[in-house]
Parts: sequence; C-alpha cells; structure tokens
Amino acid sequence: MNLSISGHHIAVTPALRDYVTAKLERITRHFDRVIDINVFLSVDKLAQKAEICLHVRGKELFAEAVDEDLYAAIDALVDKLDRQVIKYKTKRQAWPHTTIKRQEAQA
Repeated sequence: MNLSISGHHIAVTPALRDYVTAKLERITRHFDRVIDINVFLSVDKLAQKAEICLHVRGKELFAEAVDEDLYAAIDALVDKLDRQVIKYKTKRQAWPHTTIKRQEAQA
C-alpha cells in the first residue's frame, strides 16, 4: 500500500502523519487490498479540509470533509471512507464467480 500525505497551506508534521495513518488502519482492517492512498489536507481561512482518494482494484473511492478542526475533519473523512469501503467489499463478494468446470461438476 502506497500512502502519500500532502498539505496545502499546512505543514504535515510527524504527529499529524501518525494520526492519519492510525485512522487509516481502520480502513485496511476492513479491506486489505488497497493499492494506493492519497491524502490531501488544506486550510482555507477558518475551513479545514481533508480529502482522501483511495485506489482499490477496479475502482477509485473518494471522500472529503470540511470542519473547523482538522482532526474532526479527518475523523469524519475516515468514517465516510469506511462506509464506502464496506459497501464496495460487500458488492464485490455478492457475485461469486464460478467456472464452467465447477458448474458442470455440480450438474
């Protein structure tokens, strides 16, 4: 899993980086086949904005959150993304792919 954290008008400190990676462990606990994660943090006057683009096989999942507190925005963002990952995982598991040989053996 490749993780990139960048900031616009904000310094990405080691404490902030550790906080984001700790929150993203919840995502990888539900779905471990994540290819790439891009986190973008920005500050615009009083609005703190956090965005995540998560690349999984065959799909890009995107979520963003705006709040007055950056840590609250990150928490809300991870909640949104967690729901998207669980929905993607259930959709992916809902359609079992059976091969022709397996279908002939069952008949």
